Amino acid sequence: MSKFLSQNAIIFVWLLCGIMFNTAFCSSNIRCNQQDMDGLLNFKQGVTDPSAVLSSWTSELDCCHWKGVMCSNITSRVTGITLPCSTTLPIYRDEEDKSHCLTGSIHLSLLLVELEFLDYLDFTNNDFLALQFDYLHTHNCHSLSIPTPRLCVNSSTLRHLDLSLNWNLIINSLQWLPYISSLEYLNLRDIDLSMESNWLQLVTMLPSLSFLNMRACGLKDLSLSLQYTNFTKLEFLSLSANEFNSELPKWLFNLSSGIYHLDLSSSSLIGHLPKNLLNLRELEYLNMEDNNFDGPIPDWLGHFKHLKSLILGVNDFSGSIPTNLGNLSTLIDLDVASNPLTGVVSERNLAKLSKLKLLAIYSHSKLIFDFDSDWVPPFQLEELVLGFSNPNLPTWLYTQRSLETLTIWESSFEAPDKFWNLVSSVIELELQDNLIDANMSNVLLNSTVTVLSLNGLKGCLPQLSQQVTIVSLSNNSLSGELSPLLCGHNVSNGKKNLLFLDISLNNLSGGLTNCWKNWKSLVAIHLGSNNLSGKIPSSLGFLSNLTSLHLHENKLHGDIPLSLQNCRSLLVFNVRNNQLSGNIPYWISYGVLALQLRSNHFSGKISPQICEMSSLIVLDIAQNTISGDIPSCLGNIKTLLFNNISRHKLSFEFPSFGDRYLINDDNLELVTKGQVLEYDRNLHFMTLIDMSSNNLSGTIPLQMYSLIGLHSLNLSNNKLSGKIPNEIGNMKNLESLDFSTNQLCGEIPESLSRLSFLGYLNLSFNNLTGKIPSGTQLQSFSALSYMGNHDLCGLPLIKTCFPNDKHKDREVVHEGGNQFNFLTWFYIGMESGFVTGFLGVCCTIFLNRKLRHASFKFLYDLKDRIHIMVVTNINRFS
Repeated sequence: MSKFLSQNAIIFVWLLCGIMFNTAFCSSNIRCNQQDMDGLLNFKQGVTDPSAVLSSWTSELDCCHWKGVMCSNITSRVTGITLPCSTTLPIYRDEEDKSHCLTGSIHLSLLLVELEFLDYLDFTNNDFLALQFDYLHTHNCHSLSIPTPRLCVNSSTLRHLDLSLNWNLIINSLQWLPYISSLEYLNLRDIDLSMESNWLQLVTMLPSLSFLNMRACGLKDLSLSLQYTNFTKLEFLSLSANEFNSELPKWLFNLSSGIYHLDLSSSSLIGHLPKNLLNLRELEYLNMEDNNFDGPIPDWLGHFKHLKSLILGVNDFSGSIPTNLGNLSTLIDLDVASNPLTGVVSERNLAKLSKLKLLAIYSHSKLIFDFDSDWVPPFQLEELVLGFSNPNLPTWLYTQRSLETLTIWESSFEAPDKFWNLVSSVIELELQDNLIDANMSNVLLNSTVTVLSLNGLKGCLPQLSQQVTIVSLSNNSLSGELSPLLCGHNVSNGKKNLLFLDISLNNLSGGLTNCWKNWKSLVAIHLGSNNLSGKIPSSLGFLSNLTSLHLHENKLHGDIPLSLQNCRSLLVFNVRNNQLSGNIPYWISYGVLALQLRSNHFSGKISPQICEMSSLIVLDIAQNTISGDIPSCLGNIKTLLFNNISRHKLSFEFPSFGDRYLINDDNLELVTKGQVLEYDRNLHFMTLIDMSSNNLSGTIPLQMYSLIGLHSLNLSNNKLSGKIPNEIGNMKNLESLDFSTNQLCGEIPESLSRLSFLGYLNLSFNNLTGKIPSGTQLQSFSALSYMGNHDLCGLPLIKTCFPNDKHKDREVVHEGGNQFNFLTWFYIGMESGFVTGFLGVCCTIFLNRKLRHASFKFLYDLKDRIHIMVVTNINRFS
């Protein structure tokens, strides 16, 4: 019997092998259909392929073996095209580099006509610019009057269409969608559909649709009047990151009960959450984050039986967290953070959530945690976000052994050794804007991402393990020197992982040390606003990946070392407010975006080499002793010639773990519009040249007035001469202009009054003559903008202009003799005295960073009030 079975088994194996051999042999001999090959080659002709992705698409090779082409194993007909583009986010991003991706036009109707068995189409993350669809459906093609070319689309087979992440693709109309009625999967994420107001009605004409992603498409209309849609099979719906500005529509509550994923986050939605959402009883994922929902978090949310993710953070929900949420035993993610919630949170809110992995509970209004000190949660969290008003951490935190991410905001607690032992296994640690009682001198930080800013931390700098790639300890009360962190025995073998180091706004002292060669992976260094002294070490030149270097507001002296020319990736170089000397370092990376050298002792002339920094958007060399002429070639800096600043994103995007990224915006303090302003996430919008308070002479080169993209120009407190030419009217994006305290002459050009964005103007203390051009623009500035030009007349000055360009002082003699003259000069003297005193106070405040921002607004308001009083009293006596 056993022998008989073994013989049958052998026969079965031989039969199976024969079948497999014949199948493989047959399939290897079935060649690509000629019609399919022609259709693919026609598609290729309309596509721009900069990196030869389609190089295998040639007639010499079977098209079923072409890259990205899928064929049927039986018929060898083309059934799919999958050509997603792979991109890597740069650490210091302008934007993702898609220069190697496919671009041009997608001729969709051509593909559907010529590839009659096409089932799957994926062009994710390319850079296509247009989509063509030239008609129509086989059933009515011949009955329609269609302009040439006439294409009849047989679309009964296409089920999967993914055009997502083609950011530059603009589709003005979706009228073609109903002709692909077989679609089951449609992903148009990050495509501009803002011109299509009828999108919903067109999409609902796809009866088989089960997956729809239209995230960040610029949609605005949710069709509130529509009661029902034809989404009978829809399971996945994402309309997040759009601009609806409305309540939830009624059709949403009447969707098929089979929908399990609903994402409407970041879409400016308003109102209360309606109970009709319970109609979607199979929901597993509900994301309403980052909207304007208000009212209480409804307790009926606890009735969802299958809910795994409930994301309600960043809204205006008020009141307490309902205990009914604790009944969601299937819940894995619960996020109610960043709402003005109040009341008490206890184990009752969380008692049954045994599957919970993510918990985010944080309120701007301060929640009270009232957990039993002996309570042990039924869950082991992977991600935890907390914010509370209790004086101590909840004790159950120490029971969590699986934490990968821990975030605590705006709380006050003691951090003993056992706390740092707990967080040593956390991959991403973010403690911000807390009051933490902790001495960091003997702490070893081990988290890959460690953000501990604004916590009042004390002691010397902690140690870093080799796991750390990002560390921010800014805005604390840390003291001591850099040496223990940078030069200790634990870094002798070299740190190869640290990318981002921020220890700014502390009380560090001593030198910058010369151990930077141990940290060659560093991309960004922020050491500003400390008490560091000495010279900039030459070992910084070992940091070939360095992109952003901030050493501002310290006590550094000497020249900038020549070794920094090895930092060829440098984009931001900020050493303002030190005691550095020597010439401007023209050898700095020609790709630099921001060069800030203000308030030092730099001297010499401005070399034309500075114009080779063709990517500059910020050039700040104010308050030095630089002399000579302004190079005329500054008018050639490409980034300032055009108003195209959206390309400069001046922010970091560091990989954390999984698919998570940490975004950190670079920042600079700039003097513009007569005040100190801090730019961070909006830094890429600012274009600035500030050469004020130097010894520059000669005329302002005519080429400078061609910088159409410039927003702020300050050449004040120099020895510049010549006239202001009419070409200044070309600088149409100028918002702030300061030419004060120079030797400029001639009349103010009429074109200056046409700069519609100009919000700050100072031409005071020059030798300007004639009438201030009339019009609302120049008359809207105060007399302070023009004072000190003795031959200048017209509003807002009190000096009247007369015909034939002759003018004289207005004099009114009262019974008291020269009373008006006396009072006029008394009040003008009073105003001038305020200006002098005001500048003195400003200097004091500018050196004190803690008073700077709070004081400037008060002082400028006071200046304007005194000026109004001066003009009012002069007019009253006249």
